[in-house]
Amino acid sequence: MSIRSSRTSLVLAAAIMTTAGAYSAFAHDPAQHEQTTSIVDGSNAEASYLAENDAAMDKMMADMEVKPTGDVDRDFVAMMTPHHQGAIDMALAVLKYGKNEQLKRIAQEIIVDQQQEIAAMKLAIGDPLPPSDAAPTQVAPGNTPTGSTPTQPMQSMDPNMKM
Repeated sequence: MSIRSSRTSLVLAAAIMTTAGAYSAFAHDPAQHEQTTSIVDGSNAEASYLAENDAAMDKMMADMEVKPTGDVDRDFVAMMTPHHQGAIDMALAVLKYGKNEQLKRIAQEIIVDQQQEIAAMKLAIGDPLPPSDAAPTQVAPGNTPTGSTPTQPMQSMDPNMKM
């Protein structure tokens, strides 16, 4: 064994022991358990957010698996539409559960931008647009805007929208 690999092994072992020691100290400190309990109690929104985000990601990945048609343009739109819809669904989850107003504003912009890009791609290949609805700007937990949920495809698009 070389000196270099011995040193690397020693550093790795020290890091593991330090982490294990810190974890052990945390596990035996009652004050830390109280803090953990309050974090768990307050994490229902986090759990709901993560569940919705995971569902959006899973749906996006499944919907992006399209069988090639031989038409590169149509295949591109068929794959990119669920990709953009996934971004919309993830942004909706942030609007529902997020607290940071700046991030919520960015999520609103993502929704509008991604809807416009889906519309532009559909128009470019001559596909019809779905009926238009207003883009959501506020979403309370437990509520979803009509026609746009993490498990349903986008239902809103204004065909007269300027790009």
